[in-house]
Amino acid sequence: MDYMHTARSVEDRLLSYKKDESGWKTCKKTNDVVVCWRPSCEFAGYVYKGEGIVNGSPEKVWDCLKPEINGLRVKWDSNIKKFELLEQVSADVLICRTVTPSAAMGIISPRDFVDVISIKCYEDGTVSSNATNVSHPNCPPQPGYVRGFNHPCGCFCVPVPGEPGKTQLFSFFQTDLGGLLPRSVVDSFFPTSMVEFYSNLTKAVKSMK
Repeated sequence: MDYMHTARSVEDRLLSYKKDESGWKTCKKTNDVVVCWRPSCEFAGYVYKGEGIVNGSPEKVWDCLKPEINGLRVKWDSNIKKFELLEQVSADVLICRTVTPSAAMGIISPRDFVDVISIKCYEDGTVSSNATNVSHPNCPPQPGYVRGFNHPCGCFCVPVPGEPGKTQLFSFFQTDLGGLLPRSVVDSFFPTSMVEFYSNLTKAVKSMK
């Protein structure tokens, strides 16, 4: 499988989601984030967009978000139980397995996901993490986990002009959780989960020295 090609394609796809303002409908709003959704072009579900300002420099916010083994993300993100590196394809492209705990009061059982993840830096100081599902010979489906599939997803840490202590964070989730879950469970889980994501991230950034 051409992981590099897939990585570059998902970078382009995520950027198009960020630029395209059409068709988004607000489904949840708090002081931290506005969550919108629209039908996915990738699968029979939705793509969700979160947008909010985080009190913290882009460097601090990115430190909390970046995909790394034993990094900060697994400590504060309640939706990530474990993060494993399967292959380092290049300096900025890696293949990872992510394990998620059970959720929605146990209705959603533990999942695992295998993704190619690309890190991209833009000239304006924006840093993005871009991911999509792939298969990898070292990681067939595991007993005890339902294999889920992330369609193009990720986040953008964008500097706020004139305010170095703030970061505009765009996040995109587009996940087929797999298994036989009722649509109503899935549709209520993601907006709530994204609000929690922003709230927990804000606390994690605040706690950094």
